[in-house]
Amino acid sequence: MCLSIPSKVVEISDDQTMCTVDTMGVQRDANLMMMGDGDVQIGDYVLLHIGFVMNKIDEVEAMESINTYKEILTLMDEEDRRKAILEDDECPNRGIQDLKIES
Repeated sequence: MCLSIPSKVVEISDDQTMCTVDTMGVQRDANLMMMGDGDVQIGDYVLLHIGFVMNKIDEVEAMESINTYKEILTLMDEEDRRKAILEDDECPNRGIQDLKIES
């Protein structure tokens, strides 16, 4: 099963085909080709699947999901936590920081 953590769009390419998203402190590039032109703006929350933005979600819903993920992550050991957030073969990570779970 694949679960998507809501990610905040922090940058959009000039041709609007790619964006950079922030997923709980981890930034990665994502493809916008599955979305309509202008559907996604900087600051929007989106869900990704294999490196593609699949849909946009409401900020309140996104924050509720992120808080649930944070609760789950506190129950994991460090290795499992890293895998849950960082490892994704189809969506390369960049700017990886030390993972800290904020309350």
